[in-house]
Amino acid sequence: MAARVEREEPAGVTSAAVGTVAAPPDAPALALAAPTDTFPRRHLGPSDGEVDEMLGLLGLPSLAALVDETVPAAIRLRRPLAFQGLAGRPLGESELLAALREMVGRNRVMRSFLGMGYHGTIVPGVIQRNVLESPGWYTQYTPYQSEISQGRLEALLNFQTMISDLTGLAVANASLLDEATAAAEAMHLCFAVGAAERNAFFAAADCHPQTLAVLATRAGALGIDLRIGRPDQPADQMEFGADLCGVLLQYPTSDGRVLDVGPLVERAHAAGALVVMAADPLALTLLRPPGELGADVAVGSTQRFGVPLGYGGPHAAYFATRDAYKRQLPGRVIGVSKDAAGRIAYRMAMQTREQHIRREKATSNICTAQVLLAVMASMYAVYHGPEGLAAIARRVRGMTLALAEGLRRLGCELPPDEVFDTLRVEGLPADDVLAAAEARGINLRRLGPDAVGVTLDEATTERDLADLLAVFAAVAGRPAPSLAALAGAAERPYPTPLGRTSAYLTHPVFNRHHTEHGMLRYIKRLEAKDLSLTTSMIPLGSCTMKLNATTEMAPVSWPELANVHPFAPVEQARGYRELFATLADWLAEITGFDAVSLQPNAGSQGEYTGLMVIRAYHRSRGEGRRDVCLIPVSAHGTNPASAVMAGLQVVPVACDERGNVELADLEAKAARHADRLAALMVTYPSTHGVFEEAIREICAVVHRHGGQVYLDGANMNAQVGLCRPGDYGADVCHLNLHKTFCIPHGGGGPGMGPIGVARHLAPFLPSHPVIPTGGPQAIGAVAAAPWGSASILVISWVYIALMGARGLTRASEVAILNANYMAARLAAHYRILYSGARGRVAHEFIVDLRPFKASAGVEAEDVAKRLMDYGFHAPTMSFPVAGTLMIEPTESEDKAELDRFCDAMIAIRAEIRAVEEGRADRADNVLKRAPHTAADVTADVWDRPYGREQAAFPAPWVRENKFWPAVGRVDNVWGDRNLMCSCPPMSSYEG
Repeated sequence: MAARVEREEPAGVTSAAVGTVAAPPDAPALALAAPTDTFPRRHLGPSDGEVDEMLGLLGLPSLAALVDETVPAAIRLRRPLAFQGLAGRPLGESELLAALREMVGRNRVMRSFLGMGYHGTIVPGVIQRNVLESPGWYTQYTPYQSEISQGRLEALLNFQTMISDLTGLAVANASLLDEATAAAEAMHLCFAVGAAERNAFFAAADCHPQTLAVLATRAGALGIDLRIGRPDQPADQMEFGADLCGVLLQYPTSDGRVLDVGPLVERAHAAGALVVMAADPLALTLLRPPGELGADVAVGSTQRFGVPLGYGGPHAAYFATRDAYKRQLPGRVIGVSKDAAGRIAYRMAMQTREQHIRREKATSNICTAQVLLAVMASMYAVYHGPEGLAAIARRVRGMTLALAEGLRRLGCELPPDEVFDTLRVEGLPADDVLAAAEARGINLRRLGPDAVGVTLDEATTERDLADLLAVFAAVAGRPAPSLAALAGAAERPYPTPLGRTSAYLTHPVFNRHHTEHGMLRYIKRLEAKDLSLTTSMIPLGSCTMKLNATTEMAPVSWPELANVHPFAPVEQARGYRELFATLADWLAEITGFDAVSLQPNAGSQGEYTGLMVIRAYHRSRGEGRRDVCLIPVSAHGTNPASAVMAGLQVVPVACDERGNVELADLEAKAARHADRLAALMVTYPSTHGVFEEAIREICAVVHRHGGQVYLDGANMNAQVGLCRPGDYGADVCHLNLHKTFCIPHGGGGPGMGPIGVARHLAPFLPSHPVIPTGGPQAIGAVAAAPWGSASILVISWVYIALMGARGLTRASEVAILNANYMAARLAAHYRILYSGARGRVAHEFIVDLRPFKASAGVEAEDVAKRLMDYGFHAPTMSFPVAGTLMIEPTESEDKAELDRFCDAMIAIRAEIRAVEEGRADRADNVLKRAPHTAADVTADVWDRPYGREQAAFPAPWVRENKFWPAVGRVDNVWGDRNLMCSCPPMSSYEG
């Protein structure tokens, strides 16, 4: 079946025009010539023999029999997945990469001086090789278990310190998705903390266009009156009225001007509004920081701190604010605490702010960060230090001033304002300038019929300056001035009050590691403190920590993908467009939908986008009154948060004792709200790890009452090739590409959350102001870049291409097998909380630990910390049911690893039994004191009622390969009561 897919391309681009990967013939002429480096056998953990052994434990003859007992017959896909553009046989990894290289080679990587928040940068090799390309960093999970996440937490604390120092604001978070999203979050903060009558937000017209577009989308949903104007112009003075909650200023402006915004800030504060500044972090090494100018919030992107362009992402945005608003910070915040022995320890601070706790009361649906990219940016600052960053900034500004002088000598007109890296050049026909630039392999920004923008960056060279001058000289009909003649213009410092006088990055960590040896050792020292998939399985329910194969990851660093500016003309990104088209086709076929948008750059943004599309559909039918969203009480916490962000009223739906949606309650509430019903948000398989038998009926109930069905695709890993949301009644579904489709978690980000929609919703897919995307009735932009975090889409593309239809289906089957095998092994020792109609779980299951609180004083946290001593990361703790562990092994773990984890859990059950039977002290035992550090077990004094060996080496495999938690159990309560969210002073380490 050929799916009709909204490819988000300019009009006239068809599937045939886009093309597909040139695949080898269906079968080689010589059988022996078939590739030996096929991928599914590398991705799937259990061998055929191990599959048979596990099926034997379950009493089943085949995987097909297991699927029959797990997936309801009414929703089963009765034919193989159909992919166009793939060979009819498994491709070898090497030939697939060769075909991909040919495809992305059709990208034309030009020198882009387009700016708009995206810049060329030099990625230090020591960071590229040892962070971006290191599985020890990109396969880590979100640092909920802080004792085995100390390295990444330190790197993120460095990031927060860097941002706080550069912005001059007291507290920063651990990154956000992109600058435009961060600005929208800042607008929401202003709206949330303001008085009820303050529902207007002013954004300067000289902000980046993509930021203004994302603001407009968000404001419309929240009922915020977004006003865009020139606040420095008399005609716009009226905008600063009593209804204003906030003001957004770009610093420097999108067209390059550095303005003294102090008077503007004072005027906004006088009107009772907060001030947000979207600031370039490199410019802040030379410019007076937002905090000193009176700003309440600062946002921006750290992409130019050593993170490739990647055609738009992923990049770590930042968000900083005053101490007064720290409880309203979106996303994650890393804080300093102490462990059980009083040692300094890092942790995620204020964890009750997480969206799965706050649900519909959340002020943000952001539940992730861009951790891997934030780590890169922080390492860039560590490597260069304050002096190195200032030197880079002075070089960029100096070249910009020299270019400005040269352009003036050519007769061009430039504004009189101070600049940092961007020039608005007027006086010549823009079409002629752009054509002359393209002929030299250069992209410039069109700002008007007679105006272009030029933005320089760290990667700009003398040759680039000469070529730029030659472009303008050719159009002006004058000889280009020599660079030597312009040298005198390059040394001018910023005048008062624009120039920065305050110090930044004074902590020793930013002043020690400036040699490559030193930097390498620092990176590796932090990496060694984090448990990642390089150590052992991470069996987190709902998070799908599967193999992130080297072949999938390698292309991310290719220049053809890494060095393309997101706003380069689309004809220069033909390879990307082909990749997007084929990936969208595959995702449409996998989900059974008709159209796909790749723009949402996180699962939370996919949720939000899907709901916004539903709202636009209702409005198009004259039913804008539909604003009620039904959500089961078992749902992921981001579901109600996203519904609120989309302007919907959340109505909870009950679940029965088996964790299924209570049909009677659903029917009653759908009927009660029939006139206003917009949507149901449902997770499938359920959040409890079960294929609900009634999913078709659930969808039908909602449709009968005029609503649409939004399906949370977090659990898609149990469905691919077995059933499709579009077939059994869903209207829209987001896909966590960092779960099912192998984009790594990266320590809590990056991620991607594209959405698939049914035919009637396709016209409403999101647009973009710079490069047109979406349908004819598109909602506004939901991300800064047209295709979100485009560079990491290649990871999912490679995974799907290498697995093929049969391999993807086998992956789902093995994921279900691994979960049921583990559940069967553990069932004799723990209660398995939920199962389907025939006693099977889906790809994950819940172990009930609640009885042990009464019988032994042992809680879920004790088991989670004790698992660290066995060398494992804990499963998902206390979600969706408090006092439980939700286990998801994925298809990538072999039987030996599954058995090791089961053996660890069984051994821990024996340790609990020792407490229950009085053989171990209820308050002082190996579980309550876990985890055990090397410092603990090597101390001269051992005052515990159990042995050192039992503490640290409780299983045979631990003796062979011990992973030591870096700190003992972290005191979360102390950390929240003594909140510190930047690098502590060195005096904190004394003793």
